[in-house]
Parts: sequence; structure tokens; C-alpha cells
Amino acid sequence: MRIFLVERVRDVLYAFFVALATPLIWALFRLSVRGRIPPRGIVVAPHRSYWDIPILCVAFGPHRRIVFLARHGLLRNPVFAPFVWGFAVVIRREEFGLRDFRKTMAAAQRARWLGIFPEGTTRPGAKPKPGAVRLAEWLGLPFIPVRLVARGSYPPRPRWRFPRVEVRIGEPFTVADLAKDLPPDLPRRERYQLLAQRLMDRVLAL
Repeated sequence: MRIFLVERVRDVLYAFFVALATPLIWALFRLSVRGRIPPRGIVVAPHRSYWDIPILCVAFGPHRRIVFLARHGLLRNPVFAPFVWGFAVVIRREEFGLRDFRKTMAAAQRARWLGIFPEGTTRPGAKPKPGAVRLAEWLGLPFIPVRLVARGSYPPRPRWRFPRVEVRIGEPFTVADLAKDLPPDLPRRERYQLLAQRLMDRVLAL
């Protein structure tokens, strides 16, 4: 009962903050959204800027709470820390252990939409990590590919010049869809690396 009440409070607060941010995000980025939002899944998107998160939340709407997986280091940022504690699942990405696994599984049972940036960083050129693929296998959930297409410099440069952004939501697909045509005797590590790259290729093709 306590967990249920806490989650409902988080739903209300999330809806409040997203509704508050919606006019600002729509005005700054002249936002448009294309595609249908499936009822459940793992939301995967390229990570280019810290603006990605509020844009995705506004695109999905205040009553579709996305529970993001967040690296522990974000708690050191005084601006992000309260939102990370309140609305994300904090994990130690480089030392992912049993506790992180249990927290992620518990969140997945409660949330309808999990949010993951497969690259794990906003640094350009970073290769996608296999964590999203492993998570989708464990949970049996489809991926919901999302791409933010900016008409202009993104992240905004200079910081006050905001580009027009279109949020493209693609059709859901599964790990099995990604694994088609892969040789069955591939080493496990290589298989996950290929699946992670195929995942990002699908997202970037939107």
C-alpha cells in the first residue's frame, strides 16, 4: 500500500511539472510530435542534450510518466538531483550489480514506460551500450524508438537560439526483430554489441 501511494504521488507531481513545462518547451522549440505512443515499452532515443528529457516528457504528455534510468553521477548536480531522486531509477552504470538489477525490475513492474538513452552520455560519437537490449530481454518488453529531429543547432548554440524540433515516434519492435539474420554461434559479447548498434541504427533511421 505504501509503494502504491508513493507512486500515485509521483504521478501527480510528474503531471504537474510536465504540464508546467509544456508551454515553455512548445514555445522554445516550436515542438511537433509525429507517431503513435504504444501503451507500454522501453523508450529509446539518442542522447544529445539535457533538453532531451523535458522534450520527451512533454511529447508523451503529463499523464504518461516515463521512468528514466539515470546514472548515479547525476545526483551530484544540485539542479538535477531532486528530479532524479523523485522520478528516475538511479543505477551505477559502470558497476551494475544485483541491487541495481532489483531496482530496475521493480520499477519496470510499476511503470508503463521506461526511458533509456543507449549511448549513456551526451558526448558525440559514443557507441551504444548493450544495457537496453539486456533489459528488454529480461522484461520481455518492446522498444519504442524515438528520435528528436532538430532544424537548427541542437543542443542550442548559442544557448538562447532554440531550433525547431520534431519528435518522431516509431513503431515498436522487439529484441527478436533486431536479432534476425544474426549467426546463432556468435559470442555473447559480440552479439549484444551488434544488437545495441542495430537498435541505434533503427532509431536514427526514423
